[in-house]
Amino acid sequence: MSTLEQIREGFGHALDTLSRGWQQLRERAGSALTRFHPSSAEGPVESVEAGVARNAARWGVLASEVRETDDALIIGLEIPGMESKDFEIQVVDDHLVVSGEKHLEREQARGRFYVMERAYGRFERMVPLPVPVDPQGARARYHNGVLTVTLPKNLRALGRRIPVQGA
Repeated sequence: MSTLEQIREGFGHALDTLSRGWQQLRERAGSALTRFHPSSAEGPVESVEAGVARNAARWGVLASEVRETDDALIIGLEIPGMESKDFEIQVVDDHLVVSGEKHLEREQARGRFYVMERAYGRFERMVPLPVPVDPQGARARYHNGVLTVTLPKNLRALGRRIPVQGA
């Protein structure tokens, strides 16, 4: 095999590996990828924070986990850098919808950013719910950057399992 053929084969293998990696990332984290919409500046003079937030990343990963117990669904959502008052949570059809606004807060007014990978602004994240829930009994807690929502199952919608007894 010639050197050129080896390079072509190696390049083809590298592209195939890269393609598979992106496909796996999209499959595993595709729903966690969340769009952030920068807030519009208020008033005639834009603040430094608003300018920085407008130029920040427009996408962020808000990873979730959905766990089921006998009587509830427990959804954990990683959303660091917020306050508990900044969330709006609702159940719409068979999805938990979490929205809010992540604000940029700078501790120092001087200096400049060289890397801005964190996303700021309004967002909405929808998490599919695998079983019917009763939103009336929902509870939410925000601690250490993780929003935890506990939704009791709607036992009427789940039906009732009827055990079969032997003769």
